[in-house]
Amino acid sequence: MPSPAATLRALLEQPKLHVMPCCYDALSAKLIEQAGFDLTFMSGFAASASRIGQPDLGLMSYGEVLDQARNITDAVRIPLLADGDTGYGNAMNVRRTVTGMAKAGAAAVMIEDQVAPKRCGHTPGKAVVSREEAFDRIRAAQDAKEAGADILILARTDARHEHGLAEAIARAAKFKELGADILFVEAPKTVAEMQEICRELTGPKMANIVEGGETPDLSHEELRDIGYAIAAYPLTLMASAMKAMVATLQQLKSDQDRTPDLMDFKELRDRIGFNDYYEVSAKYETSKRD
Repeated sequence: MPSPAATLRALLEQPKLHVMPCCYDALSAKLIEQAGFDLTFMSGFAASASRIGQPDLGLMSYGEVLDQARNITDAVRIPLLADGDTGYGNAMNVRRTVTGMAKAGAAAVMIEDQVAPKRCGHTPGKAVVSREEAFDRIRAAQDAKEAGADILILARTDARHEHGLAEAIARAAKFKELGADILFVEAPKTVAEMQEICRELTGPKMANIVEGGETPDLSHEELRDIGYAIAAYPLTLMASAMKAMVATLQQLKSDQDRTPDLMDFKELRDRIGFNDYYEVSAKYETSKRD
C-alpha cells in the first residue's frame, strides 16, 4: 500500500477541490472517513479543546499533540494532516516535530510562522516571527524530509494580520521555494484577497473556513474556481457536537424526551467498530469450534 504521504500527493495531483472536515480525536476522524471524505486535518483548536479542555493558545505540548495524531492515524486509513504549530522550539525542534509526525503516520504536518506560544488564526493577539526565523523553520522541515521523513510540509503564514497581504504572499512564495508542498495564507478578509493568493502563488493552496471567522465562507464551487486545492473546516464538527451535547444535557436536566436527538444504539456501536471487532475476534474463539 502507498504511504500516507504518497496517497496525499496523489490526491493533490487531481484537478479538484478537496473538502476537508477537521477532526479532533480518533472517533471524529472515523466519522469523517465513514462519510466518504478523502482526507482530514487534526485541528489544533479542536484537539486542545477536546483533550485538555483549554483554548488553542499553545498550551498543548509536542508530546500531547503527537499522541493525539498517533491515535487518529491508528483509527483511519485516509491521510491525516497534523498541526505542528510553530515546531515547538527552534529549528532543531522543528526537525524533530516533522520527523515525529511522519513516524506517527501523518501524511503532512503544518508548520507556521507565529510567535510562540501561537494563537488560533481567527482570534486577537497574533504575531509572527521575522522572515528569517520563519524561513529557517521551513528549511528545517525540508531537511527532515531529506533525512528520510516521508511527509508533506504544509507551510502556514499569519503575516496578513500584522503586516498585510503582500508580506503574507511573499513569505508563502519563499516557503514554496524552500520546499513546502502546500501553502496556507491564513485569514484573508475578502474574496479579492483569496483570489490574489491563488493567482500569485504556485502549487496547492489551502483555504481555512471558520464559520463566523474572518475569511469569507464561500461555496465549494467558488473555492475551487478561485484556485484552492483544499478547503479545511477546522471547527465545523466540534461546534456541531458541542451544540448537540449542550442541548441534550439541558433535556436530561429537565427530564425531557431526548431519544429523537440521539443516534440509534445499534448504529452507534457499528460506527465505533463493535461489529468489526466481533467479526475478527470470532476466528480466535477455538473453544466454540471444539
